[in-house]
Amino acid sequence: MKLNQIADRPGAKQQRTRVGRGIGSGKGKTGGRGGKGQTARSGVRIKGFEGGQMPLHRRLPKRGFRNTAFQLVLNELNVGKVQAAIDSGSLDIKNPVDIAALVKAGLISRVRDGVKLLGHGELKAKVDFTVWRASKSAIAAVEKAGGSVKILAPAKEVDAEPRGKNARFAAGLDKPKIIESAPTPTKADAKKKADAKEEARLAPKTDRKPTNPAGKAS
Repeated sequence: MKLNQIADRPGAKQQRTRVGRGIGSGKGKTGGRGGKGQTARSGVRIKGFEGGQMPLHRRLPKRGFRNTAFQLVLNELNVGKVQAAIDSGSLDIKNPVDIAALVKAGLISRVRDGVKLLGHGELKAKVDFTVWRASKSAIAAVEKAGGSVKILAPAKEVDAEPRGKNARFAAGLDKPKIIESAPTPTKADAKKKADAKEEARLAPKTDRKPTNPAGKAS
């Protein structure tokens, strides 16, 4: 290698952006500096501003919650990739396969919060897994090959007695609203309604008030 053969990696050196060279470049006209003030025109909404009144995104009520602070970030791994690693010899299945063995074999890059085993692919070897979670199809595939799956995640607690709205329903305090649909009219009902309407039309109208009621002088 010579000095004149040394070069940066591809993409390390880029041409600078030439601004103000036409709208087709994406940086023409104002050159990325925007307009004057609030776009210098009336009737512009910026980020939901509605002239001072309470904007829509604050008028609507909040609903639900986010479990971001407690969520787990798991590595998803299919049994087909495990079989490929076994065939290549990078994964040793003499001992139970846990997250450390998977990282060492290169099936996952880092530990994170654990591994979830998924059932895509085919598993032929007998493997004993120790993972955080596993799908039903993955457990069935492992057990079919003669292996086992040990789940590290704690089992979900089932309340002995219902709580919240379910408790009120169980106690009979609240009843779920059941909306019954209107009965579908039959041909007999339609004919009966039409006959009643025709009789009302043909009946003599005797309940008309006289034009000159008694007791009043004309």
